Amino acid sequence: MKKLLLLFFVILSIGLSAQSRGKDYSDILKSKSIYEINAFLRDAHPDDPRRSVLKPRVMEMMKEYIKNAQPGDTKVRQMQDWLAMLRRRPSTKISFDEMNAIIRQKQIAKYQKELQVGQSAVVYTPSTPQNVYIAPTTPASGSTKPVAAIPDTEASEFNMLMAENPVEHKNKTVKILNSLFDNDPNAKECIVMIENKSDCNLIMRMEGIGNTKYRLPVPAHSDNSIVVQKGDYLFTSIVCGAQYASQKTIQKPLMVALGSSAKK
Repeated sequence: MKKLLLLFFVILSIGLSAQSRGKDYSDILKSKSIYEINAFLRDAHPDDPRRSVLKPRVMEMMKEYIKNAQPGDTKVRQMQDWLAMLRRRPSTKISFDEMNAIIRQKQIAKYQKELQVGQSAVVYTPSTPQNVYIAPTTPASGSTKPVAAIPDTEASEFNMLMAENPVEHKNKTVKILNSLFDNDPNAKECIVMIENKSDCNLIMRMEGIGNTKYRLPVPAHSDNSIVVQKGDYLFTSIVCGAQYASQKTIQKPLMVALGSSAKK
């Protein structure tokens, strides 16, 4: 009997712990926040009765926001996307496969444009080996003082990797597009996309078995893709002076996002 009681309390404590880690939506019906209600619709059980009240409410709030938005408001596009999704489904939650499909379509459009207009579609300004990244800080006194500069030790290599001639660039673009259109699970290669959200250029290094190695330059606030052999890889990079390392098994298209901008 004692063992049964102990087991009951353990299960109860685990359940309460899991619940405490979740978001508290007890007052969600009083919320005036588009983002909070939108999050509730993504997280709540499909049969939660509050959905019938909050879904039409948040859709009206989104319409009102779009109607009163200032020209150039970057949130308008997001609100429009959410509205379109809410007309077709219970929430704006999308699956991993749907997210991959969206990314895939964006990549296809990007590389098709590059093939149509040539390498001029790629805007890139080379940096010098002495280029540095300086992260500003704001002390309590209110004055702005930069921290120590981080030298870009990979600038020369980065510039060399980015400086593809037109023929190399076209061949690479065709190979990437072929990989994006190829849904064959038995293919020996697949595409890897690296998204660089940081303020610094970076080189993603991918080391596999034996001599299988790849280097992919990714400009700051941009992305780049490469077609690699399937297998196990060690991913390493330097992101604004910080070391990045991660082991990844590549058997299907992969996207890796690194860094976050210091700009507000």
